[in-house]
Amino acid sequence: MTLQITGFEYHRVPVADGVALNAAVGGSGSPVVLLHGFPQTHLMWRHVAADLAADHTVIAPDLRGYGASDKPADPDGTAYGKRAMAADVVALARALGHERFALAGHDRGALVAVRAGLDHPANVTHLASLDVLPTLDMWDVLRGTTAAIGFHLYLMAQPPGLPEELIGASPDAFFGHFLDIWTRDPEAIPAGVRAEYLAASRAAVPSIVADYRASAGVDVEHDRADRAAGNTLRMPVTVLQQDWGALLGFDAAALWRAWAPDLHHETVSCGHFMAEEAPAEVVKAIRALLSR
Repeated sequence: MTLQITGFEYHRVPVADGVALNAAVGGSGSPVVLLHGFPQTHLMWRHVAADLAADHTVIAPDLRGYGASDKPADPDGTAYGKRAMAADVVALARALGHERFALAGHDRGALVAVRAGLDHPANVTHLASLDVLPTLDMWDVLRGTTAAIGFHLYLMAQPPGLPEELIGASPDAFFGHFLDIWTRDPEAIPAGVRAEYLAASRAAVPSIVADYRASAGVDVEHDRADRAAGNTLRMPVTVLQQDWGALLGFDAAALWRAWAPDLHHETVSCGHFMAEEAPAEVVKAIRALLSR
């Protein structure tokens, strides 16, 4: 049986032609939407969502292509562009009765959140990003042998066929690798939750690859257009991330500030999966963001 966030109701919400999202909804009050990362599902927010639900309406969907949400075909490389995925999120919140909402994303979900903030500033009131750089900056900082840390980005950027075949041949080894190396506290992802993530990812290889492939294609085009136009995030932004800059040689706060003039940037000491490893710290940061 699929694991769920305790006390939350589950909805299947149509958000685009042929696409419905699986979403957990709980609590009451001003809305906060939580977007998961790779290789996970909405379940990664289970601790944070339960805490925030004490005084907020919390909406935690599976992104398109992940978990129990629909996984449309991607004939032209745009179905998993962050623009399409961000539009899903706005449509989801609207269908649940919320025209304006705060948005927090981790990893891939953070890239969707940033695109939502750029494309839909009238809808996103506050934005939190956990442990990524904006797409354009991510590619720029990966250089030389240190770029090997992001080998999966290059693998899944390849044309359709080979990445899906290689990953599909041993999906648990591939997805499990990231759950292992990106976690400082293995107990933060119990065996049952890990099994849930692996099963969900195993069933979504083509769409997960398409999500990453878009980040080497249409997502870069959209970011370049925004940068050329001087388009920035107009809402208060909080960024929590590990100190990747120390390893790869960049100033993460400076990169983020170019996109987010109203920025609070904080370096954390936990691993990549911070909503599970340090949920209290994440909740505190989101609540502080919402007070700005």
